[in-house]
Amino acid sequence: MRIGILGLGRIGAFHAETLFGLDAVESLVVADPFAGAAKAAAERFGAEVADSPEAVLAAGVDGIVVAAATDAHPALILAAVAAGVPVFCEKPVARTMPEGVPVLKAVEGSDVPVQIGYNRRFDTGFAAARAAVQGGELGKLHTVRSTTLDPAPPPAAYVASSGGIFRDCSVHDFDIIRWVTGREVTEVYAVGGNRGAEYIKEAGDADTTGAVLTLDDGTIAVVSNSRHNARGYDVRMELHGFADSIAVGLDDKLPLRSVEPGVTFPAGTPHDFFMDRFTDAYRAELTAFTEVVAGRLASPCTVADALEAGWIAEACTLSLHEHRPVRIEEVRTV
Repeated sequence: MRIGILGLGRIGAFHAETLFGLDAVESLVVADPFAGAAKAAAERFGAEVADSPEAVLAAGVDGIVVAAATDAHPALILAAVAAGVPVFCEKPVARTMPEGVPVLKAVEGSDVPVQIGYNRRFDTGFAAARAAVQGGELGKLHTVRSTTLDPAPPPAAYVASSGGIFRDCSVHDFDIIRWVTGREVTEVYAVGGNRGAEYIKEAGDADTTGAVLTLDDGTIAVVSNSRHNARGYDVRMELHGFADSIAVGLDDKLPLRSVEPGVTFPAGTPHDFFMDRFTDAYRAELTAFTEVVAGRLASPCTVADALEAGWIAEACTLSLHEHRPVRIEEVRTV
């Protein structure tokens, strides 16, 4: 099949490389506001270069991957759907969820599939955790802990346009908590601090946050995030039930050092970036998209799914700013 890519920044170029290696993909058509990025993709992957998103959609593509800046996501999703082209879009659907609602309403009445990029759903560890919950291996859950710690903060320009750590980073934890547990979040309480890069505080954001989520069956989920983890990129989940407890992310590349006598775990080189930690998941995610394009698979992460994680991020942002618990129904507009 022939796949278009809109946006060839860090994640877009990574997706181009992944798609180039998939047997189902015969050719790529790319577009980026920076001509050098498009030229590099053309030289490396034999991609055809188009001068606009409209030109990509008109180039006979079977599916399109949106990896452009967040503000462009709504318009690009809607343009692809209007053209009848299945679309994969990196999260989020929009900068804020109220801005994503019109997208949801537009795609709900369409038979053109839209897949939003939440790669943890395709990680083997998280998939195994979901299967364990669904199979009843843990009994009733009582506690979930989800962690995302970045090795270093993103650039100041990115932070200023990201919408905040809950919308940009924590939202991955929110989505995977929903997906693994099969439950919805009803209430949140969030805190945050700044003890690192000053430009994060200047942007009105926090560099380290904690959030307590109450799920609709009474399970408590604790989410921990930080832009500063010098040892590496740390993504983990613990699930504790009345019958058993399990963990995702406890491998030899875990960026954590034990100080217990005689303990050598973890013994490997720590994960240093999200592309290192989730290389296989990204490949599985885009492989799934080719199945969506071919009509053999329904979207494994819909716009509606993405908005649910987004409402949690909105609630946590409000909770942080107002120093109080926030129920999801307070921020939800649909």
